Amino acid sequence: MERPYIICHMLTSLDGKIIGDYLKTERTANFTDVYEKIHGRYESNAWMCGRITMEEHFTLGHKLVFEQKNIRPIPRTDYVANVNAESYAIAVDPSGKLGWTENSIEAWNAHRADDHIVEVLTERVSDAYLAHLRKIGISYIFGGKETLNFSLVVEKLKDLFSIDKLMIEGGGYLNGSFLNEGLIDELSLILVPIADGASKSVSLFETSSYLNKTNPVNF
Repeated sequence: MERPYIICHMLTSLDGKIIGDYLKTERTANFTDVYEKIHGRYESNAWMCGRITMEEHFTLGHKLVFEQKNIRPIPRTDYVANVNAESYAIAVDPSGKLGWTENSIEAWNAHRADDHIVEVLTERVSDAYLAHLRKIGISYIFGGKETLNFSLVVEKLKDLFSIDKLMIEGGGYLNGSFLNEGLIDELSLILVPIADGASKSVSLFETSSYLNKTNPVNF
């Protein structure tokens, strides 16, 4: 399989949590700066986050409202709006919910460069959402009919956008899906010396009920 080299780059508490109140502390802010610096050192030409992470840090909860009239059916085929971008922000958004209004990430977060947005979708996305992405110039690829096949997704990222190095940056279920499919080549982990202590908080690798049980993975 032709695919990018894939690094899972994450920041966690001492007890392996990737969300929680510890992220709001002044001490953690110092480690967040280190996280961004290490991200830059990898010189990857793409990074990927799940919908919840993108919504929290980039679209900031913005919701799109569509007119449902006169929406023409759009074929469920991949759409490449920019094949020459220096770097890409890959948004895993199976049903098409993220409220993008720009086609690059720069307007949403000062830490990242002018990364062209690529949406990863399933075929159950609405025609209205696809029409919106085309209108504002966001690329999108399909990773399956009902659920995502990440082996297929990363093959398409390599083939359509010439992505050679990809950083996976959460959430926990996205990381777990890549782990489950044997797609993580390297783990880059920033460990914040704070214990979160929350029993239900999301950890570095999570497994959904629809995923196969994974064997222990060595790094």
